Amino acid sequence: MKNRITDLRAERGWTQADLAQHVGVSRQTINAIETGRFDPSLPLAFRLAKLFDLKIEEIFLGE
Repeated sequence: MKNRITDLRAERGWTQADLAQHVGVSRQTINAIETGRFDPSLPLAFRLAKLFDLKIEEIFLGE
């Protein structure tokens, strides 16, 4: 699933480790989501949306 996490994270000057800490997952999980190898669980998608103050649909783009 395509997403905007890399751009949203970069806009805030965060590393993958920073973002991972904010949402309670590993840096490897963030990397896998950003590269499209892993789709986040619904609870994680909601945590990301809340953190970025966006709707899930504004972060994760249907293909």
